[in-house]
Amino acid sequence: MKSSTPTLYDALGAEGGIRDAVDAFYNRVVADPELADFFAGVDMQRLRRHQVDMLVSATGGPREYTGRDMAAAHHGLSITDAAFDKVVDHLGATLASAGADDDSIAAVVAALAPLRSSIVSA
Repeated sequence: MKSSTPTLYDALGAEGGIRDAVDAFYNRVVADPELADFFAGVDMQRLRRHQVDMLVSATGGPREYTGRDMAAAHHGLSITDAAFDKVVDHLGATLASAGADDDSIAAVVAALAPLRSSIVSA
């Protein structure tokens, strides 16, 4: 029997909503002068695909994330706590702009918190 409670994946608009949010998120991040250098020379199309896959998986969608782990993906980038926080803030603002409710945004942000130690290295 299928649960009548929607997953976070459903609340975010399923894969199409997540893809749109990822596109809007990276538009914000690369436009931020404090973050843009982290993305210089990065294949953004590939990065966006990986981010969609990760969020689909992490929010209860029908796919498993098979990309690199967070520590390997961010190794050598000298990401600071401030940069991590700024990226999380951009994600929250992006989800709010996409119409996600406060509980959905809080759930996504909470899911990112344990990744800080794998991503921050400076």
